[in-house]
Amino acid sequence: MSHNQPENRGRYFEEFSVGDRVSSAGRTVTESDIVLFAGLSGDYNQIHVDAEFSKDAGFGQRVAHGLLGLSIASGLVVQSGVMEGTIMAFREINSWRFIKPTFIGDTIHVEVEVKETKAIPRIGGGSLILELDVQNQANETVMKGTWTVLVRSKPE
Repeated sequence: MSHNQPENRGRYFEEFSVGDRVSSAGRTVTESDIVLFAGLSGDYNQIHVDAEFSKDAGFGQRVAHGLLGLSIASGLVVQSGVMEGTIMAFREINSWRFIKPTFIGDTIHVEVEVKETKAIPRIGGGSLILELDVQNQANETVMKGTWTVLVRSKPE
């Protein structure tokens, strides 16, 4: 074993089956997350960063950027370890819907289900279509959709 690469804890393509499910840990969305994301993305929309404006802007308070929630969801899936060291690429967002707002203080987690597997021998792995359901602390769906990822095959 090489000392330069950590041991994989993720599953190889062949170890995934349609119907497999993974639940991520939760993560609380903070005001700092929103401010940092606004700076990173350049999206300083008042519904995200202006508490006074947001009181009368539909939700009664600031809301997290939808793409911040999507980014956190991606991180939570990675942190689950299911593809650690085996993922080759995040290939596509096939569909994505923002259902409910995520507020400062909400704790979100991700429910993931494998919907399709397709071997792609020429790349040394295969593709997985994953269905994601991002839920808040009340188990309400705040966003959901499907992603395609490429995962390595088990070494021979």
